[in-house]
Amino acid sequence: MSADHPLAIAAFVKDQHVKHLLLGDFRRAVLPQYDALVTDPASPVFRYGKRAYFIIDRQGVVRYQKIQTNPLDLLDPQEVLKALKDSGAK
Repeated sequence: MSADHPLAIAAFVKDQHVKHLLLGDFRRAVLPQYDALVTDPASPVFRYGKRAYFIIDRQGVVRYQKIQTNPLDLLDPQEVLKALKDSGAK
Protein backbone atom coordinates (compact mmCIF):
# COMPACT_ATOMS: atom_id res chain seq x y z
CA MET A 1 0.00 0.00 0.00
CA SER A 2 1.37 3.34 -0.99
CA ALA A 3 0.90 6.71 0.68
CA ASP A 4 1.60 8.39 -2.66
CA HIS A 5 -0.94 10.50 -4.51
CA PRO A 6 -3.25 8.42 -6.76
CA LEU A 7 -1.80 10.11 -9.86
CA ALA A 8 1.72 9.06 -8.81
CA ILE A 9 0.54 5.46 -8.37
CA ALA A 10 -1.17 5.54 -11.80
CA ALA A 11 2.02 6.86 -13.42
CA PHE A 12 4.05 4.09 -11.72
CA VAL A 13 1.59 1.43 -12.94
CA LYS A 14 1.79 2.77 -16.49
CA ASP A 15 5.57 3.20 -16.49
CA GLN A 16 6.28 -0.22 -14.96
CA HIS A 17 3.51 -2.07 -16.83
CA VAL A 18 2.08 -3.35 -13.54
CA LYS A 19 -0.72 -5.85 -14.13
CA HIS A 20 -2.00 -6.25 -10.56
CA LEU A 21 -3.93 -3.88 -8.34
CA LEU A 22 -1.91 -1.46 -6.23
CA LEU A 23 -3.51 -0.03 -3.11
CA GLY A 24 -3.12 3.54 -2.00
CA ASP A 25 -3.74 5.37 1.28
CA PHE A 26 -3.09 8.99 0.36
CA ARG A 27 -5.23 10.21 3.27
CA ARG A 28 -3.35 7.94 5.70
CA ALA A 29 -6.49 6.28 7.06
CA VAL A 30 -5.31 2.65 6.92
CA LEU A 31 -1.53 2.83 7.43
CA PRO A 32 -1.75 3.72 11.16
CA GLN A 33 -3.92 0.65 11.78
CA TYR A 34 -0.98 -1.51 10.67
CA ASP A 35 1.69 0.60 12.42
CA ALA A 36 2.94 1.51 8.95
CA LEU A 37 2.97 5.28 9.35
CA VAL A 38 5.58 7.48 11.03
CA THR A 39 3.65 9.19 13.83
CA ASP A 40 6.45 11.02 15.66
CA PRO A 41 5.94 14.76 15.02
CA ALA A 42 9.65 15.36 15.65
CA SER A 43 10.63 13.01 12.82
CA PRO A 44 11.69 14.54 9.50
CA VAL A 45 9.48 11.94 7.81
CA PHE A 46 6.40 12.56 9.97
CA ARG A 47 3.27 11.10 8.32
CA TYR A 48 5.29 9.19 5.72
CA GLY A 49 4.45 5.56 5.14
CA LYS A 50 6.98 3.10 6.55
CA ARG A 51 8.49 0.42 4.32
CA ALA A 52 6.33 -2.50 5.35
CA TYR A 53 5.45 -5.90 3.94
CA PHE A 54 2.22 -7.77 4.57
CA ILE A 55 0.66 -11.00 3.40
CA ILE A 56 -3.09 -10.91 3.92
CA ASP A 57 -5.22 -13.93 3.09
CA ARG A 58 -8.56 -13.91 1.29
CA GLN A 59 -10.39 -13.67 4.64
CA GLY A 60 -8.46 -10.52 5.55
CA VAL A 61 -6.22 -12.20 8.13
CA VAL A 62 -2.67 -10.86 8.26
CA ARG A 63 -0.46 -13.93 7.82
CA TYR A 64 2.85 -12.09 7.69
CA GLN A 65 4.10 -8.62 8.43
CA LYS A 66 7.47 -6.97 8.61
CA ILE A 67 7.89 -3.26 9.15
CA GLN A 68 11.35 -1.91 8.44
CA THR A 69 12.83 0.66 10.81
CA ASN A 70 15.03 2.04 8.04
CA PRO A 71 13.18 2.87 4.80
CA LEU A 72 16.34 2.15 2.81
CA ASP A 73 16.36 -1.48 3.95
CA LEU A 74 14.65 -3.80 1.51
CA LEU A 75 13.30 -7.19 2.42
CA ASP A 76 15.03 -10.21 0.97
CA PRO A 77 12.70 -11.58 -1.74
CA GLN A 78 13.34 -15.12 -0.50
CA GLU A 79 11.96 -14.16 2.92
CA VAL A 80 8.75 -12.90 1.29
CA LEU A 81 8.41 -16.04 -0.85
CA LYS A 82 8.96 -18.26 2.20
CA ALA A 83 6.35 -16.30 4.17
CA LEU A 84 3.93 -16.61 1.26
CA LYS A 85 4.48 -20.37 1.09
CA ASP A 86 4.19 -20.74 4.88
CA SER A 87 0.94 -18.78 4.85
CA GLY A 88 -0.73 -21.52 2.81
CA ALA A 89 -1.48 -19.16 -0.09
CA LYS A 90 -2.29 -20.77 -3.39
